[in-house]
Amino acid sequence: MVRRYYELPSLTALAVFEASARHSSFKAAAAELNVTPGAVSKQIKVIEEELGIPLFVRMGAGVSLTSAGEDLYGVLSNSFSRVAEVVRSIKRSDRSRNVTIACSDAFATMWLIPRMGDFWVRFPEMTVDHLISDNPREYRRAEVELRVRYGLGAWADETAELLFEETIYPVCGPGFANKYRSAAAESLPDLPLLHVDWVDPDWSDWDEVLRRANIPHGPIKGRRFGKFSVALQCAQADQGVAVGWHRLVRQLLRDGKLVRLTDLEMPAPGGYYLTWNSKRSLSPAAVILRDWLREMADQERKAI
Repeated sequence: MVRRYYELPSLTALAVFEASARHSSFKAAAAELNVTPGAVSKQIKVIEEELGIPLFVRMGAGVSLTSAGEDLYGVLSNSFSRVAEVVRSIKRSDRSRNVTIACSDAFATMWLIPRMGDFWVRFPEMTVDHLISDNPREYRRAEVELRVRYGLGAWADETAELLFEETIYPVCGPGFANKYRSAAAESLPDLPLLHVDWVDPDWSDWDEVLRRANIPHGPIKGRRFGKFSVALQCAQADQGVAVGWHRLVRQLLRDGKLVRLTDLEMPAPGGYYLTWNSKRSLSPAAVILRDWLREMADQERKAI
């Protein structure tokens, strides 16, 4: 057998592994790579046999990484991103006017995009691309230079700056609030609750909110949604109570589309952080966007 110089598995197998790990799905990786799911499974089997250890735990709805798989994915994703960045730099000599920022759907829809008009007025020559995803694994994509994350501020190989902290409380539509105007925090488990199935576990759900408030409750009932924005639309339509994130729902409260229900309020466990790859220098465009975000965050912290 010919010995490989770097003693690595085949690059094809590594690329298949990276896509599968990023999507947590062989099927989604196959669609991205334009091959069959069977071909993906075969490449994963090849790399697992060569390494002599499982990299994935197979589940009915997808796959999850083993400890070894997490280690390999972290290094591989960063390396692929760096290679892709160098290739793009070769193809495009000017990085001074283009930047990509990643964030969740909720943050993009309810905080970032409404403020971007100010950025365009001040920097009309810039091009900002938005990668909007609730799956933080997508934030590792090579073109992403800046990320806005919610969490505790510690992510591997990322520099993190706190933009602002957060407060959470129950919100609903005016009609719903009028119907349940005598409701107390202790009665929340008995009301129709609107749940968000966050992909990122750092975001708090109703179960965590009630536990932190020391409100006794059994299995929580209610409707479930894949996006925070949809849950808020239902809340505005008087269909139930949602967990409100103050920085995101404040304008809806000001406009009278949402109101607070009960006096329950608590600081969120995490905050919103601006992050970037600590092993990669920011482009001039990314520096401009970063500094603008710092300015917007300073205004946000001063707002009521």
